Amino acid sequence: MDGVAKRHKRVLTVFAFLFILLLVFMVLDLAQAFIPLPFFDALQALFGYGSETNIIIVQKMNMPRVLMAILVGAGLGIAGAVMQAVFRNPMASPFILGLSSGAALGAAIGMSITISFIPMMLLVPLLAFISCMATLFLVYSISHVGGRVPTETLLLAGIAVGSFLSALVSLLTYLAGDQLQGIVYWTMGNMSNASWDNVLIVAPLMFAGCLLMLSCARDLNAMMLGDAHALDLGVEVKKVRLQLLIASALVTAAAVAFVGVIGFIGLVVPHILRIAMGPDNRALLPASIIGGAAFLLMCDYISRVIAPSIGVLPVGIITALIGAPYFIYLLRRRRSEVGWD
Repeated sequence: MDGVAKRHKRVLTVFAFLFILLLVFMVLDLAQAFIPLPFFDALQALFGYGSETNIIIVQKMNMPRVLMAILVGAGLGIAGAVMQAVFRNPMASPFILGLSSGAALGAAIGMSITISFIPMMLLVPLLAFISCMATLFLVYSISHVGGRVPTETLLLAGIAVGSFLSALVSLLTYLAGDQLQGIVYWTMGNMSNASWDNVLIVAPLMFAGCLLMLSCARDLNAMMLGDAHALDLGVEVKKVRLQLLIASALVTAAAVAFVGVIGFIGLVVPHILRIAMGPDNRALLPASIIGGAAFLLMCDYISRVIAPSIGVLPVGIITALIGAPYFIYLLRRRRSEVGWD
């Protein structure tokens, strides 16, 4: 009982820390303007107190961007945790099946063509979302062999399809001409263009995908022991795996459609939390939601204060600068040291 009590206490401590981290960086990010607001002024404006100018900055100008960062970070965080558990691979991330390349291809096509009855601001995220989901079903169909979808085949198919789609994106970038800057900037990830309309579109997709993944947490624990053990425990492995892949792709597509490709959140956050609280997905998945949101808010805040003379850096650069060193660190360690064995 002492071991169980200590584990519960550790989990509760991690959740409390994540909530505090989320709230702190949410207020800090809300305070960012041409002249940053003091922390407590921004906190007051969040609840409708203080000067009218501060309230406009916090609630009307910055709130859509901050909410979008919370939604995107949460979606990528839980999608990364699910992908790592499904593939039983500590290197897995939401983009491991080529989803980022598929979304980038859709966005590049959207920036390269014109459809008179669809505005560009809607065409790019729409094609990015459709292309991302289509990539998942293409990879899954390629991996479907003899009525089975082995995870190894799925992983290899994702790498192959992702590489091919990346080559197509590079070709479109080379041929883009005036649209070159837009395509390159989109692939870096950017929160600055978020609007209330974007938030209202992304939020229900994120909630639906996250709820589906959370509902499969117990089955996912069984699947991490291996397909044979999961089947013995009554888990419909093929069905649950497909549900989890669709839910992961849904939140990933919704995330990248409006803000571009933001890497390493789904790789870094689940690993840190797995080390801190253990591999139980019933706790890890909701923690990854909060942790992913807090991490992206932190990176968005850093992108706005790190080089004010240059302006706002693409947030994908910051996540890569933090995530890539951790990825290298991960490669240098054994699985047993990061909570897998």
